Amino acid sequence: MPVPIELVIFDCDGVLLDSERVAVKVDARVAAAIGWPLSEAEIVERFVGRTHAYMTAELAARASVPLEPGWERAYQHLYDEAFAAELAPVEGVVEALAELERAGVRDCVASSSGHSRLRATLGRTGLLPRFEGRIFSAEDVAAGKPAPDLFLHAAAAAGVEPAACLVVEDSKYGVAAARAAGMRSLGFHGGLTPAAWLAGPGTRTFDDMRELPALVAGAAALPLP
Repeated sequence: MPVPIELVIFDCDGVLLDSERVAVKVDARVAAAIGWPLSEAEIVERFVGRTHAYMTAELAARASVPLEPGWERAYQHLYDEAFAAELAPVEGVVEALAELERAGVRDCVASSSGHSRLRATLGRTGLLPRFEGRIFSAEDVAAGKPAPDLFLHAAAAAGVEPAACLVVEDSKYGVAAARAAGMRSLGFHGGLTPAAWLAGPGTRTFDDMRELPALVAGAAALPLP
């Protein structure tokens, strides 16, 4: 018998917020400044879906200039300025969330971003009240995506078994984490991520957030990974 969906777990960057397009441009500037030039495509492949700590550690390890601890703080203003000018919800997601709420769907956010960034970006786009009290970060667990820890933590906090959870992700590391957690997933490729990176067991891919309510309604038919 199909296991019904009791909880939808949303990634934030690239799923709720169109933030990755903004951040990746700044990431490329930072990488060039420290002597490890990377294209935006390389940044997407290496880092989208991973934690900030993972990315900064990788950049520091490959830098061709000396970097002091906390070096990344010198570049934070670039992200702040870019987000202030360009950050917005993913097209169609606000309406999709409203429809899910009317249908009584339980949901939460589980993101590789830190809590302070999540509060800032969700707050800037007006989505913070929508998820207040149901926001989980990689800071809350021992291992970030692609490990399953964060999604399992979110499910446990909601009192829902993993098999009854549906993850909405846009990164290969995120869908890998959902599969490792034994959760079905929807892979959104309407942003920077190719559909081929998301396809796999227990995952249905889509590229238009207007499809989300119908996909959630039909997700019980997806096989468990």
